[in-house]
Amino acid sequence: MKRVLIIEDDQAIRESIAEVLTDQGYVVAAAQDGVEGLREARAQHPNLIMLDLMMPTMNGWQFREVQRQDPSIADIPVIVISAYSDVRGPALDEAARFPKPFDLVTLLLAVEKYAVST
Repeated sequence: MKRVLIIEDDQAIRESIAEVLTDQGYVVAAAQDGVEGLREARAQHPNLIMLDLMMPTMNGWQFREVQRQDPSIADIPVIVISAYSDVRGPALDEAARFPKPFDLVTLLLAVEKYAVST
């Protein structure tokens, strides 16, 4: 089974994405910020990470900086989901980017495409 890690500080969004992905047969882990997300990524080794950008404690850019430097999780593809899709920061090298609100069907197609087997 493919595993997806959702790193999102908005609990309602995190839970709704998790529910949809679980219904589609994915094993889902969730984190409310980048620090928790790094712990989960290292422990769970997901096939895909869904990442919000604007979060407390450690934002999405900071998460990606640490992720890319950690060989154990550096190759995991990332889909960015953010209400601030026009906010620019350091290059994220994401597989895909979705503005909030997002279309679930399109999001699921991207998850299917990028949740590669490890």
